[in-house]
Formats: sequence, structure tokens, C-alpha cells
Amino acid sequence: MLILLAIVLLFVLPSPWDLVGFVVALVLGLGELFFWQRTVRGRRRVVGAETMIGTQAQVIEPCRPNGRVRIGAETWDAACERGASVGDVVEIVGRRGLRLLVTPVPTHSPSAVTLKE
Repeated sequence: MLILLAIVLLFVLPSPWDLVGFVVALVLGLGELFFWQRTVRGRRRVVGAETMIGTQAQVIEPCRPNGRVRIGAETWDAACERGASVGDVVEIVGRRGLRLLVTPVPTHSPSAVTLKE
């Protein structure tokens, strides 16, 4: 963005300030590019189905053993060996091709919880 500003200043400002403004904006623009390149270089790319492992999904078609789950706005084919009904929450534990491997998340009912005194 600052490089574009440098070019505009070259044409807008009167002489000798046009060159001064151009050089200053150009140096700042190159510094900005260097800073962002150094910042982004160390980041790891996070893409693909592997990034969903460990997240939870909701079953939209019964998984006995094959069905479908919804993660956000996406629907995926899923396989659940223990089975899961529509509306159950499952955790993604792996993938096989384009099919996610899921396992039901245990639900904790308030009556099952015992308090220690």
C-alpha cells in the first residue's frame, strides 16, 4: 500500500518534495513487506481434514456404522463403530480417505454425578 502512495506522491507533490516523499514512502513500503514476510514465513499451514481431528460434530444421518455428520456448515461422510443416532455429538478421531472416523461423546447427566463431601 505504501508503494502505491510513493508513486502517487511522485506525481502530486511539487519538486523537490516529490522525490523526498517518494523515497520515504518507498522505504517504508519495503520495510512493511519485509516485516510481513518474516511474520508469515514461520507459520505452519493448517488445511485439510487432519485439522478436524479432535473436534466435535453433530450426527445428521445415523452412523451404524456409516452415516453423515455436520461440522460447522460442512457435512461429511462418517463411520462410527459404536453407532450414533441423529442429533448425537461425536468426536472426530481420524479419517480414512474422505470419510471421518468418529466416536460418540459421552453425555454426563446431572443425576449420574455424585458429589464428594
